[in-house]
Amino acid sequence: MRILYVSTLSLTVNSFFKSHIGMLREAGAEVDIACNCKELELDGFFAELGCRHHPVDFSRRPFSFDNLKAYKQLKSLMEKERYDVVHCHTPNASVITRLVCRRLRKNTGLKVFYTAHGFHFHKGSPKLNWMLYYPVEKLCSRFTDKLITVNKEDYGLAKAKFKAKEVCYVPGVGVDVEGFEKLRVDRRSKRRELGVPEDAFLLLSVGELNKNKNHRLVIEAVARMGDPRLHYMIAGTGENRDGLLALAKELGVSDKVHLLGYRTDIAQLNHCADVFCFPSFREGLGIAAIEAMACALPLITSDVHGINDYSIDGVTGYKFSPKSVDEFAEALNKLRSADEKLMGRIREYNVSASKRYSVCEVLKEMKKIYKI
Repeated sequence: MRILYVSTLSLTVNSFFKSHIGMLREAGAEVDIACNCKELELDGFFAELGCRHHPVDFSRRPFSFDNLKAYKQLKSLMEKERYDVVHCHTPNASVITRLVCRRLRKNTGLKVFYTAHGFHFHKGSPKLNWMLYYPVEKLCSRFTDKLITVNKEDYGLAKAKFKAKEVCYVPGVGVDVEGFEKLRVDRRSKRRELGVPEDAFLLLSVGELNKNKNHRLVIEAVARMGDPRLHYMIAGTGENRDGLLALAKELGVSDKVHLLGYRTDIAQLNHCADVFCFPSFREGLGIAAIEAMACALPLITSDVHGINDYSIDGVTGYKFSPKSVDEFAEALNKLRSADEKLMGRIREYNVSASKRYSVCEVLKEMKKIYKI
């Protein structure tokens, strides 16, 4: 079997799909990768995976002229190579791929798989998202043999409204649950390394610094609550870094907000925090929160989209509207005042519930989809 994996950025492949590609390679498949590599240094990366790489100039911006160039590049590749399956990920790359492959599906028997890592339209999302993205996804579903969704809301919508030959549900891309759960960290030492007081009540978020991740709300809540022991650290990079720093300075909490940048020690950060905060406006699923659950952290999450698959108010922690600083503060106060019995139940439940999203469980489902 020859398979082409397609993603907008190589960073996505590096972060999420090495185990998936390894599974396919172990089953005897030949896997090529088409993506834009401009945002990642890849010395030996594709060779390590045992894959050939085909550079395609996809852009994350839907209306970029680079995407027209990418269409031509991918079309040229598909004319030269013969694949049995093309598996596409990320919105722009997946739209372009399915448009390129629409005739090949009829003429050569090519199968097109698409993993939707969270539709931009969902309950509570802006009407503009429904106007822009829903018609495109519905059209392209006609050129899709297997549409794989990672949360139950998207699965229900795709089954009811889209025209893919088959709609599947897989619980995410897989988390190294065991590795996160079993790690042991010296909290005091790690906090000193991070510049966080040993007695701080430490909030953690992991994710890109952008508008959707909604880190501003947590910073505003930290300032409003006025507790000198309350600290907030964020692991991630992005365009909103300067804006978040300016907000923290304006609100007088610069010494309480720690922007850590890109990190490779996420498991250690989870084990030295007290609460994981996930205030996003939209999440297809949210691997970072599931990793935190595996580390026995209680959650405070927004009440939206894929997060609702695993976040249960009063069970995994507490939920709030992503537009309400007051609701976030109320949820935080509930956790801070919870007794050891309740906190023990939350921690135990979160570790147990995270196992459903493990790499092993996800790869079992992917093997069924590929019939290997």
